[in-house]
Amino acid sequence: MSTLKEGEKAPDFTAKDQNGKTVSLSDFKGKTVILYFYPKDDTPGCTAEACDFRDNYQSLLGKGYQVIGVSTDDEKSHKKFETKYSLPFPLIADADKHIVEAYGVWVEKSMYGKTYMGTARTTFIIDGDGVINKIIEKVDTKNASQQVLDLV
Repeated sequence: MSTLKEGEKAPDFTAKDQNGKTVSLSDFKGKTVILYFYPKDDTPGCTAEACDFRDNYQSLLGKGYQVIGVSTDDEKSHKKFETKYSLPFPLIADADKHIVEAYGVWVEKSMYGKTYMGTARTTFIIDGDGVINKIIEKVDTKNASQQVLDLV
């Protein structure tokens, strides 16, 4: 899984979100960021996770958190996903895989006896100084936001 460790500086990134807006991790200096990596837009687990963050978004904002989702899908796919499920937070398009590789979540996976490269579902909680406070590698897709709150 992730080669990054809690207490290390989170790799900065700059990429486009579902609206074509350029987003950088450094834009959120001073805020705690829930940076969650997920395999694919509009699949059952990824939808459950995104909708859980959506449903708890206002309370997360109220506690000072900013939610950012990242997958290797493109902006167009993210826009459809955002629209279909009314997602209120940025979904970063990482089609060139720079961010998933920097965070160590682009890994070999296997399904039905075949191995392939894909994104390991992982959540990073990054403090206002850009330091990784917590890494969640076993994400409960239906309770992802509560999982975060239970750790902090």
